[in-house]
Amino acid sequence: MTAPVKSRIPPYNDDAERAVIGATLIDENAITIAQQYLKPEDFYSPRHRRIFEAVLSLFNNGIRPDLLTLNSELEQKGRLDEAGGNDYIASLTHAVPSSANTEYYAQIVQNHSLRRSLIHFSGEAGARAYDETVEPKILLEEAQQKLFYISDPRRIFRYKKVDNLIKGVVNYIDGAYSAKAEYTGIPSGFSALDRLTSGFQAAELIIIGARPGMGKTAIALSMAANISVRQNIPSAFFSLEMSDQALMLRLISSEAGIDSQKLRTGFFQQSDFQKIFDAAGDVHNAPLYIVDMPNMTILNIQAMARMLRVQEKVEIIFIDYIGLIASDNKMLPRWELISEVSRALKGLARELNIPVVALSQLRREAENQKPSLADIRESGSIEQDADMVMFINRDRELEKSAEEQAMEAGQKVQLMVAKNRNGPVGTVDLTFLKHITKFVPFADDRG
Repeated sequence: MTAPVKSRIPPYNDDAERAVIGATLIDENAITIAQQYLKPEDFYSPRHRRIFEAVLSLFNNGIRPDLLTLNSELEQKGRLDEAGGNDYIASLTHAVPSSANTEYYAQIVQNHSLRRSLIHFSGEAGARAYDETVEPKILLEEAQQKLFYISDPRRIFRYKKVDNLIKGVVNYIDGAYSAKAEYTGIPSGFSALDRLTSGFQAAELIIIGARPGMGKTAIALSMAANISVRQNIPSAFFSLEMSDQALMLRLISSEAGIDSQKLRTGFFQQSDFQKIFDAAGDVHNAPLYIVDMPNMTILNIQAMARMLRVQEKVEIIFIDYIGLIASDNKMLPRWELISEVSRALKGLARELNIPVVALSQLRREAENQKPSLADIRESGSIEQDADMVMFINRDRELEKSAEEQAMEAGQKVQLMVAKNRNGPVGTVDLTFLKHITKFVPFADDRG
């Protein structure tokens, strides 16, 4: 017979907890392994939480944890009795014969911690569901966010003193100096742009703005193809404007180099089939995920993005486009909705620790002139929240000229980086191949 929920003991494994701590006291390498899986709060026993906290404190300060240094650390902080005292700590070194199975025991402790978190989460979510003053969609968003944090235990809110952060930053700088990596983020595939931005950086919101018909979707899809098809980096493309089939037709057209209109109508040569099959094969093997959902709300986007991040390890997200994201609150003014969406997308980038690239339309006044930050449509908060803002600048008059009508040659287009919170601004030249709706590096910049 199953025991009543209230009388159940929360899941934990005392032997595994003792084994993990014992391993960290006999082998310094075990601490590095344990840190990958566990935080002090993952231990059920209060004594083990206190001991693991002290072990990490010593290790992070460059002191090798052993019985002497650990007892001294706990005594100095007045927590030796909470940790069970000298005799109990000494007994932990006998709890495990070697540190060889540290990872195995750490995973057991982590799994029991996850079970306890799920039990707490389900009880809390159930209690909140009875509150009729809160919209069900808001409750669902809260639940999804908390569930994401449970599934990725590293992402918890906490304050940190700078002395706990400086070591990691110095290590990053040292690693960057040693590696001499040209890009620190995800390369867009356009080398001139990547030299300017060092790639798309984690936790940043990137806005690409343009008037209708200037190639917003084309440039985003070109970047997604560069990232997933050629670099094998998982990415997701949220399409609020085009169907998934229309996007795939564009992608096959651009990868095969066959006029998109001919693909749609079937007026292409039989000899083109091999190009189509080759392109389809490359796209088929790419870790690219298309989300086609009309009337998508910001809550829909957040939920799907979290799932893609956890299940598919997606490292960058494209959203086409901000102006089509629907509201969960029908009474919200348009400018306020856009502000809310902008803040939410920036929060999502930080929460998932990946770049979020969102497309945005520019105001009609930007037609036939160089766009500026003031031209971002409907809300100044997009400019404020974005870490980077880029504009597509195409000369429509030149486009109509005979020279520009030579489709294979393509049209020279400017991509203007008008805002870059963590780097320089500037303009890079790209080539737009209109017949296959594809952006490629400008001729002078191709390697």
